[in-house]
Amino acid sequence: MLQDAGGYTAPAIPGSHWIPPIFGTAVFLYGGWVFIQGAMRELRDHLPGMMTLIALAISVAFVFSVVVTLGYPGMPLWEELATLVTIMLLGHWLEMRSIARAEGALTQLTKLLPNTATRVVEGDQLKEVPLSELRDGDVVLVHPGQGIPADGVIQVGTSAVNESMITGESRPVDKKPGDRVIAGTVNGSGSLRVEITGTGDHTALARIMRLVGQAQSSRSRAQALADRAAYWLTLVALGAGVVTVVTWLALGASASYAIERLVTVLVIACPHALGLAIPLVVAISTSLAAGAGLLVRDRRGLEEARTVTTVVFDKTGTLTRGEFGVVDIVTTTGLDPNEALRLTAALETDSEHTIAQGIVRTATARKLSVKPADHFEAIPGQGVRGLVDGRELYVGGPALLRSLSLEPPPELRAATARAAQAGRAAIYLADKQSVLAMLAVADVTRPESKAAIEELHRNRIEVIMITGDARAVADAVGSELGVDQVLAEVLPADKAGRIEALQAQGKRVAMVGDGVNDAPALVTADVGIAMGAGTDVAVDAGDVVLVRSDPRDVLRIIALSRASYQKMVQNLWWAAGYNVIAIPLAAGVLSHWGLVMSPAAGAVLMSASTIIVALNAQLLRRVTL
Repeated sequence: MLQDAGGYTAPAIPGSHWIPPIFGTAVFLYGGWVFIQGAMRELRDHLPGMMTLIALAISVAFVFSVVVTLGYPGMPLWEELATLVTIMLLGHWLEMRSIARAEGALTQLTKLLPNTATRVVEGDQLKEVPLSELRDGDVVLVHPGQGIPADGVIQVGTSAVNESMITGESRPVDKKPGDRVIAGTVNGSGSLRVEITGTGDHTALARIMRLVGQAQSSRSRAQALADRAAYWLTLVALGAGVVTVVTWLALGASASYAIERLVTVLVIACPHALGLAIPLVVAISTSLAAGAGLLVRDRRGLEEARTVTTVVFDKTGTLTRGEFGVVDIVTTTGLDPNEALRLTAALETDSEHTIAQGIVRTATARKLSVKPADHFEAIPGQGVRGLVDGRELYVGGPALLRSLSLEPPPELRAATARAAQAGRAAIYLADKQSVLAMLAVADVTRPESKAAIEELHRNRIEVIMITGDARAVADAVGSELGVDQVLAEVLPADKAGRIEALQAQGKRVAMVGDGVNDAPALVTADVGIAMGAGTDVAVDAGDVVLVRSDPRDVLRIIALSRASYQKMVQNLWWAAGYNVIAIPLAAGVLSHWGLVMSPAAGAVLMSASTIIVALNAQLLRRVTL
C-alpha cells in the first residue's frame, strides 16, 4: 500500500515476504490485547459492545491474514490490521485523556491543601508540622497568602479569605474572630490564629471530593439510554457483518474482499463514540459544578433540573438567614435611627438572648461603633438597663414600659401594630422619662433571596415558600420577596406531603432546604437541593448541594442541567446517527460506482466520530454559570 502510494518499490531480500506477518502479528498481540481483554469482560457480563466489535474485527483480520499467508488463496490484511489497531489505540487514548482531563477536578482539589501547618504549642511557641499530625482543638497560625490547612474557627485576627476554589465566590470573604474557615482556602493579607475543628476526611474539602467522585460515577438516565443503544448497535453491526459476507460471497466476490468488507463494517459500527458521549459530559459538567460551588451528589437530580417548573423554598435558613436582626427602626424626638440602634446594641452587648444578639449583629453589620454599657443589669422578664455615654437607658418589651409607667407615642404605637401584623418582635429603647425608639426584630432575609426569585420568575418558574412559621410571619416574608404562593404552619413531617400534592398537579418540583429538617421533602421532590455544604448540613438528603448557601445558585443548577442535556443529545445523535450512512458504505453498497472504503479508512472515520464527540463535550466548558 505504501509502495503504491509513494510510487516506489522496496528492495527484495531473502524472507522479505515474512516482514508484514511478523510485524502485523506483533502489533496485533501487543496493541490489540487491550481490546481482546475488554471484549472478554463484556462477554462475561453479557453486555457485548465497543470492545467486542473491535476485538472481533481485528481477530477476523488476523486469522484471515494468517490463513492466506499459509497458502489459502487471497490477499492478506496485515497492513490493514496494523493500521486498524494503531488508529483504534489512538482513539482509545484520546477518549481516556478527555475523561482524565474532565475528572481532573478531583486532582485539583487535592492540591488546595498546604503540605504543612504552623501549630501553636505551649508557651506560644510555633512548630511546623505535617497535616497528618493536626488534631481537633489544635491552634494553627496562618500567615498572609498561605492556604488554610484544616477546617476551623478564627480565634485571633481579621483577614479576607479567598474561597473561590470551594464556594465559587469570586470576591474574598471578610473574616473575623468567631467565623469559620474552610481547609484549602487561601488567607489574604492578615495573620489568623485558627482553632481546628475538622481534619483529614472530616473537612469540607474532603466531603466535596467524595461528592464529586460519587457524582462522576453515578449513572443518569441518558447514560442508561446510551448503554442500551450501544448494545443494540453491537447486535446490528454483527448482523450487518454476517449479511455483508454472505451477500458478497453469493455475488461471486473473493473471500478476501468479503472478509475486508466484514472487518470494515465491524469497525465502522463500533460504538466507541457512543460509549464516550455521556460519560464525558457527566465528568465535565460535574467538575464545572464543583468549581462553581454546586456539588452534584446524584446525577439524576442534575439531569431532572432542566424540567423543573416549580421551586419550593424553605424559609428559615434558606430564604432567610435563620437568625434575628433589626428590620425596622422608628424613633421620636428627632433621634437618628442609627444612633438609636447604637444605643440599643450597647445595652444588649452583654446579653445572651437571641434577640439581643441579633440587634448587636445588625449594629456591627452597619459598622456602628458599639461599646458595652456600664453598670449593665438584666431585669428578669422585662429587659435590661445600663449607662451608655453617662445616660441611663432601658431596652425591653411592653412589660418593661409598664414597669416604667411609660406609654409609647402614637407613631411608635402605629409602628408596633405594623410589626405585630408582620409577626415581628417589637423592642423599645427608653429612658426614665420617655420611649425613644421602637426596633422591629425578625428573621432577616438573605439579600440574595429576592434577586433569586426575580430571576426564576424571568425564566417562567413558579416560586413557593414553605415554612412552619405562623401565617402572619410567613406572609410578611413572602410579600417582601415576591413569591407566588406561601405555605405556612407546615410541620416538617408534612412538608413531603405538600411536595407530593404539587407533583400530583403535574408540576416538576425542586425543593430547596437546609438538608436537616427538610430531608423528607428533599428526597420526595424531583430535585432535592440542600443548602450549606461548607458547614454541617446533612448533604445525604439532596441531589445537589449549594456550598455558598446562595438561593441564586438554584438557577445556575437549572442552566447547567439544560446545557449538559443538550450536549448529551447532540453527542448521542452524532455517535449513533452517522452509522445510518457509514454501515451501508462500509458494506460496499456503492462499490458499483467505485466508492469502496478500506478497513483503515473505516477506522479513521470511526475515530473521527469519537474525536468530534469529545470536542463537542469540551464545548460545555463555555457555559457561564
